[in-house]
Amino acid sequence: MRALVCENGAARLRRDYPIAPRAAGEARIRVVQAGVCATDLQLIAGYKGFSGVLGHEFVGVVEEADNARWIGQRVVGGINRACGQCAPCRRGDITHCAQRDVLGILGRDGAFADSCLLPEANLHAVPDGVSDDQAVFAEPLAAALAITDQHPIAPGERVTVIGDGRLGLLIVQVLALTGCDLTLVGRHAEKLALGEQWGARAGLASEPPVARSQDVVVACSGEASGLALAQSLVRPRGRIILKTTSAAQQGAAELDLNALVVDEVTLCGSRCGPMDAAVRLLAQGVIDVAPLISARFSLDQGEAALTAAARKGVLKVVLQMTC
Repeated sequence: MRALVCENGAARLRRDYPIAPRAAGEARIRVVQAGVCATDLQLIAGYKGFSGVLGHEFVGVVEEADNARWIGQRVVGGINRACGQCAPCRRGDITHCAQRDVLGILGRDGAFADSCLLPEANLHAVPDGVSDDQAVFAEPLAAALAITDQHPIAPGERVTVIGDGRLGLLIVQVLALTGCDLTLVGRHAEKLALGEQWGARAGLASEPPVARSQDVVVACSGEASGLALAQSLVRPRGRIILKTTSAAQQGAAELDLNALVVDEVTLCGSRCGPMDAAVRLLAQGVIDVAPLISARFSLDQGEAALTAAARKGVLKVVLQMTC
């Protein structure tokens, strides 16, 4: 099959990639669309030392499954395969399974291919009223929803999102639903304008909110400098939520640990979120994804798609498998 493969710090399209056998309990999914995420670009740059097929944001159609009800169903999927037996699994933390693999990120080939494999337990049916363009955003939207799932945000709380990229703009839409006093900090006027359209006060990174004034700061710029800015903005006993990973951030944190102690600031990582809730919001039309799609490429143009996604100012690049 065709697959966009990360090997030795580069990505290339292969047309002879072996089709893996399907294990019991897994579904084989014909990928229809897939979205390029910043994590895909960071994996190519060396994050996690990943080797294999990239891609974890997708919508597809189930072609093979043990449970016949899935066959022919259009689906999205949770990206973590859990063992179900380890201590994290037994306490319900399946996204932190000690033996997990992660679609297109850790130990499992991803969705930048003609097909991919996921456990049937990971699948979520896509309602007829949700387009493929909407459905391909289900996984990153779920990641945005993880913020409020972990840390409920009250109406009126002062919240700043640092980073006006793909994920940051989804997070703005999610947090705007809470009624908080929301600010988006970024570097691109056109992206900041989208944030304002969706209910955020917007400002350039060179003109952030008043220091030590924010109840919650969400750092999703993918840069170590974003953490330093977050720490400068959060109030004593406030919360900093980290939403992005990158090769550049590995071992590089501009963080004043003494200030965290003195100011009693909560620092929290945040990763995957509720896929069912993401699909539901997309079905309700609450989240607007159309302005987030910058370009479309066929899988045959996969290498060019990754190049385009890495350009400054580009939001979501979508791979369409059959065009």
